[in-house]
Amino acid sequence: MQHDKPYRLIKTVVLVGMPGSGKTAVGRALAAALGVDLRDSDTEIVESAQMSIAEIFERFGEPFFRDRESKVIARLLQGEAAILSTGGGAWLSPDNRAMIAAQAAVLWLDADIELLWSRVRHKTTRPLLHGPDPRAKLEALMVARRPSYAEAALRLEIDPIWSIEDTTARVVALLQAHDIVTEGTP
Repeated sequence: MQHDKPYRLIKTVVLVGMPGSGKTAVGRALAAALGVDLRDSDTEIVESAQMSIAEIFERFGEPFFRDRESKVIARLLQGEAAILSTGGGAWLSPDNRAMIAAQAAVLWLDADIELLWSRVRHKTTRPLLHGPDPRAKLEALMVARRPSYAEAALRLEIDPIWSIEDTTARVVALLQAHDIVTEGTP
């Protein structure tokens, strides 16, 4: 039996952006608002490896992690339309960009450095931000990654005063404007 939903997602939406841009939090709220599954590539990697991303980086290195990440994303793109939250570096690979763009709508959650830093500065789960000056590392990552993120078909500039609900409403409106979300069930 099909339940009436206020929206229908036409194809999977992949959220990309810097650590702290809201991919997981907005992804969770967006999936709930649209009545679809949230898939999270980092969560899938951690569960299958039975170790944290920091442990994977330390034990096997970033290239090993990126290879696993690509395989997990390919698998998560299959099936019914859903929201897919990816790690901050997933979109950097040209192969990943091509694979994702061919199968999904890609939305860059673009947040400024102050907002990102306020969200990640107390987290110890971000291996790329370890070291003596994590804010400088975050800024360097942002500069290096921005050109790749700019290749996303859709972009939402995040206002620091927005709540998760505000951001989610703006994402839904953006997806509707691009015919990725339609009203009601088919």
